[in-house]
Amino acid sequence: MSATPTSILFLCVANSARSQMAEGLARRRFGEHVRIESAGSSPSCVHPFAIEVMREIGIDLKTHVSKSVDTIDPASVDLVVTLCAEEVCPVFLGKNRRLHWPIPDPASADPTLSREQMLERFRTARGKIQALLEEFAEHQSLGPRRSST
Repeated sequence: MSATPTSILFLCVANSARSQMAEGLARRRFGEHVRIESAGSSPSCVHPFAIEVMREIGIDLKTHVSKSVDTIDPASVDLVVTLCAEEVCPVFLGKNRRLHWPIPDPASADPTLSREQMLERFRTARGKIQALLEEFAEHQSLGPRRSST
């Protein structure tokens, strides 16, 4: 087992959906035991569907903002988790431990997708992130288990 991290950075491209949802889920899961951040290589804004599907499980992302990976001090991060699947993941310099959780981007500009189809894409991504966090936590001794609903 690797050393338990005291800080985790979740990275994706826009810091609008996957990394924001991971940040919210990890903060709930690990509480004050681990410092949690998220960032992206091309930050935009937090996606409204990410806010909505996280609100469904009691996590508020309304005050979250997209941040650039360039604003994060590599020395302040123990573990970097990249969440990119089909796109190129951001580079994070430093000698940090790294994990890669390839989760497809739920955001889509496809005009044929209905609102419900978009929400389902975000719920699927949320569920995958939540499962990976739980699996990770089981191997790390990271704080008390917290309710997911």
